[in-house]
Amino acid sequence: MTSDTLAKKGAADQTLKYVSLVTLTGQNAVLGLSMRYARTRPGDMFISTTAVAMSELVKLFACLLLVWNDEGKSLKNWWGALDSTIIKQPIDTLKVCVPSFIYLIQNNLLYVAASNLDVATYQITYQLKILTTAVFAVTMLNKKLISTQWISLLILIGGVALVQLSDVKEQASQGPEQSKMVGFTAALTACILSGFAGVYFEKILKGSDISVWMRNVQLALLSVPLGLITTYLKDGSVISEKGFFTGYDNFVWFTVMQNALGGLLVAVVVKYADNILKGFACSLAIIITCIASIFIFDFNVTVQFALGAGLVISSIFMYGYTPKPSSSLPQKM
Repeated sequence: MTSDTLAKKGAADQTLKYVSLVTLTGQNAVLGLSMRYARTRPGDMFISTTAVAMSELVKLFACLLLVWNDEGKSLKNWWGALDSTIIKQPIDTLKVCVPSFIYLIQNNLLYVAASNLDVATYQITYQLKILTTAVFAVTMLNKKLISTQWISLLILIGGVALVQLSDVKEQASQGPEQSKMVGFTAALTACILSGFAGVYFEKILKGSDISVWMRNVQLALLSVPLGLITTYLKDGSVISEKGFFTGYDNFVWFTVMQNALGGLLVAVVVKYADNILKGFACSLAIIITCIASIFIFDFNVTVQFALGAGLVISSIFMYGYTPKPSSSLPQKM
C-alpha cells in the first residue's frame, strides 16, 4: 500500500471508531429507556418472548447481508461461504448452540428486569456483566487481571449494592405490578449468562478463522427456531388467544430493531475502538439514562443512588485502563 492509501485507511478507521462509539452510547441509553417504556406504558402489552424471537430474526437477516458484503456482493461467493462454513461443518455449527441458547434466555430475562426495575437502576445493575465476564475469562481463558482491575471489580460491586439499596422511586410507571427483587434477580442472572456466553463465544472466535459476522449467522440460525419454540412453550395459550403480534406498534418494532442490532454494534466498537473508549460510551449512556429518566419517568435521584452510580462509572474506566509498561533505559556509566 502507498502512504496515501494507508493515510486514507487510517482516517476511515478513525471515523468508524468515533461514529461507532457515539452510536453505541446512544443505543445503550435509548434501548434501556425504550424497553422500560414499552413494558410500563398503558394499553395492550406485547408478549416479550415474541419480541426476543423477532430480534433474533432481524439479527439473522442483518448478518446475512454483512456476510454478502464481505463476499464482494457476489451471490455465488455468498452461498459458497455459507455452504462451506455452516452446512458442511455441522459439528462446528452445533458448538454455537451453547451461547445461542444462553443469549436467548438472557434476552428474555432482560425484558423481565426492564419490567420490574426503573431504567436507571436496571442500566447500572446490568454493568455487573463486567464482573461475571472477568470471572469467566479468568477461569475459562486463563486471563490474568492486574491489581487495578480486581480493585475496580470490588468498586463495581459496591456501587451496584448502593444503587440497589437506595430508596429511589419512579412515579410515572404504569402497567403490571412490579417487584424490585424479581427485577434484580433477573438482571443478575442475565449478567451471569452474558459473562459465560461472551467468554465461550470469544473462545470459539479465537479458535477459528471464521468471521464474527458468519459466527453471528450461526448463532441466529439456531436461536430463531429456539426462540420460536420457547415462545410457544411459554406463551402459546396467550398467542392462540390474542395473536403473535398483539400489542405491536411502531415503537415496539423500534425496540426490537435496537435489541437486534446492539450486539452487532458492540462487535464494530471492539474492532475499531479500545476498552477505555468503550467504557466512556457505557458510562455516558448511564448518565444520559439517569437524566432522561428524571424527565420521562419522573425519576427521583437520591444521594445514595448518585454515589453508587458514580462508583459504577469509575469502575468501568478503571477496569478498562491498562498502564503502559515502564521502559527501563540503560544507565550511562
